[in-house]
Amino acid sequence: MTERLTHPASWRGDELIGRADWLHTLGPAEIEELDAVLQRLPSSSVEAITTADFPLPTLGARLGMVQHSLEHGSGAAMLRGFPVERYTEDQCKQLFWGLTQYIGTPVSQTAQGERIFSVRDERYALQDPRARGPNTSKKLSFHTDRCDVIAFLCLQPAMSGGKNYVVSSMTLYNEILQHRPDLLHVLMEPYYYKRHNVDTGNSLSYCRQPIFSFWEGHFAANLLRVLIERAYAMEELPDMTPLQREALDYVEELAEDRRLHVEFYQQAGDVLLLNNWVTLHRRTEFTDHEDLEKRRHLLRLWLAVPNSRPLHPTFEANYGATAAGAIRGGMNPK
Repeated sequence: MTERLTHPASWRGDELIGRADWLHTLGPAEIEELDAVLQRLPSSSVEAITTADFPLPTLGARLGMVQHSLEHGSGAAMLRGFPVERYTEDQCKQLFWGLTQYIGTPVSQTAQGERIFSVRDERYALQDPRARGPNTSKKLSFHTDRCDVIAFLCLQPAMSGGKNYVVSSMTLYNEILQHRPDLLHVLMEPYYYKRHNVDTGNSLSYCRQPIFSFWEGHFAANLLRVLIERAYAMEELPDMTPLQREALDYVEELAEDRRLHVEFYQQAGDVLLLNNWVTLHRRTEFTDHEDLEKRRHLLRLWLAVPNSRPLHPTFEANYGATAAGAIRGGMNPK
């Protein structure tokens, strides 16, 4: 496709902050609904909670609007005012899980089948096989996660650092189309991706998928450069071409342009939701407390959403399904 994309998700920089579908502040009545539902939740595991256990007469309708805007609007939303200070960590997990049931279905984030994941610096040794970007304090590059929608609930921010960056991948596509159209066809051809070191339930050692793609008229962007670099370092795979590398570098250069991305700090009680097919996100390095209980701590869910777009068939190997509305993404339990 060589035409400029016109869609509500093709915003530029701080335009997102002014969008009506970006910020949703919880009101007293909605917080009362959370308190009430917490009292009636079953004592079974967090992952057994369904919307039937979690009636939200007022907030549920707003979450339905958020679900719609993530796919058909800006592709990014912030729920502010979740009162984490009045709940235990286990209660926060229950409520976060219940809230996101109105958005989609959580999928596995580990080979152990964990569907709710703690994002915090676990201080793993450099070569520890459990180490992955979200459980370190290091800077992360712009990327997508293996799901339709990613959801973060901030329980506690870092002592310093840990700023969030979000950019519209539709805007990146438009910028490349305008300024470097010679690179666009490269980004629409499949790159090799190595299986993540923690993705041990996956029988494939690598797969192939494009950075930008179109299928049945729907755009999708996908990028996790660390796995691309690891794949091209494998002896059995070809080297990355200079043009392929230049194209990836240009995507990252554009994403870092302050005119294109938005920056913010996620504070305690903020719920951030991002459609991975139309946004890229990253965070800066952070400094934290020595005490584990005081460290930056976010809860993360990977969601397959019922109103998702169809994907190019090349994504089947990595996502398991490509049909619109399919349960897809995540890691296969080992």
